[in-house]
Amino acid sequence: MECLWGISTRDNCLPPATSSATIRTKLRESSFLGEESGAGSRINAKGLNRNRRVTLRDIAREVGVSHTTISRALRNSPEVSEGMKDRIRRKSEEMGYVPDPLLSALSHYRLTSKEKPAQSVLAWLNPWSSPKRMREIGEFRLYWEGAKEAAERLGFILEEFCTAEVPLKRLGQVFKARNIQGVLIGPDHDLSLDGATTDLIEVDWKDFAVVRFGRSKAYPSVHFVTSAQASNTSKSFEVISERGYRRIGFVGLLLSMRIFCSGYYMAQQDTPKNRRLPPLYFQEGESVVERQDRLAVWVSNTKPDAIITDRDDLPRMLADLGYRIPEDIALATTSVHDTPIDAGIDQNPKEIGRTAIRTLVGLIGEQNFGIPQNRTEILIEGTWVDGSMLPSRSQ
Repeated sequence: MECLWGISTRDNCLPPATSSATIRTKLRESSFLGEESGAGSRINAKGLNRNRRVTLRDIAREVGVSHTTISRALRNSPEVSEGMKDRIRRKSEEMGYVPDPLLSALSHYRLTSKEKPAQSVLAWLNPWSSPKRMREIGEFRLYWEGAKEAAERLGFILEEFCTAEVPLKRLGQVFKARNIQGVLIGPDHDLSLDGATTDLIEVDWKDFAVVRFGRSKAYPSVHFVTSAQASNTSKSFEVISERGYRRIGFVGLLLSMRIFCSGYYMAQQDTPKNRRLPPLYFQEGESVVERQDRLAVWVSNTKPDAIITDRDDLPRMLADLGYRIPEDIALATTSVHDTPIDAGIDQNPKEIGRTAIRTLVGLIGEQNFGIPQNRTEILIEGTWVDGSMLPSRSQ
């Protein structure tokens, strides 16, 4: 049976719109005796009824601590020592304690209720040496907008902190003083732009839930959300092929376009070998003249009828070489938000921002702080956008 938020609890199923009061009534009717309950009891050595659920209070009596300490330990709270956490986890496993899925759903409902007023601050950490430059990039500005909307919907305020203005060694102290538990690290940028982002290795992350955008920085190695770059490029290739183009090329900056280009290579596998064009990679430090010369040679050798690119200057470079767009060469962009090319992929940056906040709030709810042993990579698929620079050539 389909149950509340997809959680199966057999007969204890509720529609998604069920109020929290109704849920609590249902829990009482179903003998779910409080948020401390677990599913099923397997012991009776201490006088417990085998038919009664093991609760946090049962575990607390065995361990000799309060039930709130048990709750914090099972949520991996930093307020409980690692030794006590291990002891409580072993005892809870021994007693057969399992968190109640319906009560977890109730907790999720309370956390994500639209009616919650803004009450806590989440930090958006801007790592740019020139902070205002970040929002000059369309994708990144929309990351912020999506994240801010999601934070407010979940009852939080998203506040920006800039590494250019706060010494890194003081960041942790600032966050603790403000009772901030969640930090969203803002996106890095194309290294061809002026200014560098700050290395965050000096920040102690152990007391904070942390999520970041993208994979461009090695540290901190935390859960991150980004666009499905390889999938998006494969989708572009397929759509362009459907529009009637047969010699589809790829032009981009080597350092920032490796994942995008992997999708280009994958899509080429279904193309005859005589129509598989090698990509053109621009290198860091090349002059405009050097890039123009290399582009001229590449176009002459490969004869593309369409190009996928991230370069906002490619239309001008092709025009300077005497090529008409789209009559001679059609263009599609990897991001319609950051180039003058009107056909290509909308990476859905607002959804990337919203997903990052939902992930961060989930980590806070689990008291999952610090750098994880295994990080999660969340990829958001883009959407194809038709435009005048890539008209259909299909008959």
